[in-house]
Amino acid sequence: MTTASTSAPFPSRRSFPFVTWIRSRQLARWYDRHLQRLDLAEIDDHLLRDLGLAPEDVRRECAKSFWQA
Repeated sequence: MTTASTSAPFPSRRSFPFVTWIRSRQLARWYDRHLQRLDLAEIDDHLLRDLGLAPEDVRRECAKSFWQA
């Protein structure tokens, strides 16, 4: 007769809230990045020069997908 293993094959259920928290943080980070790129796209060339950014740099940044850093 074999006995059941003491270690579970899957993570404990207690880890689920942590995983959910990590995923919600990632989604919030992606959404924030998306909003920042929308704001950056609206800045005029004069203010971009004041910030030390070239319009081409802004176009390149705004062309990235929301998950790309």
